[in-house]
Amino acid sequence: HVQLVESGGGSVQTGGSLRLSCVASAYTVSRGCMGWFRQVPGKEREGIAVIDSDDTTSYADSVKGRFTISKDNAKFTMYLRMNTLKPEDTAMYYCAAADAAGDCGSMSEYQYWGQGTQVTVS
Repeated sequence: HVQLVESGGGSVQTGGSLRLSCVASAYTVSRGCMGWFRQVPGKEREGIAVIDSDDTTSYADSVKGRFTISKDNAKFTMYLRMNTLKPEDTAMYYCAAADAAGDCGSMSEYQYWGQGTQVTVS
């Protein structure tokens, strides 16, 4: 069955950088939509960066210009490079994958989710 495992979270100072990784098992990262979402306790999960099967990317306004989503098909891995981090970026970050390409910005498209990795910016 499909498994997604995130890594790379941690604590960083304002203005710092982190790179998150999401390794997929039993899933080809070129199959469909993949994305990064984040959630703060008490708030809804939000999509911040998505990448389609043809490598088309889209970003939330809050991270545009600072975050970069990418994937390495050969390594079955998706990445999120986060630069110029702000305290408001503090959240649990989740990777997600879908069985097909489509409306990658819609959370309902995604069937598979990782367990999350915490990012704290202070």
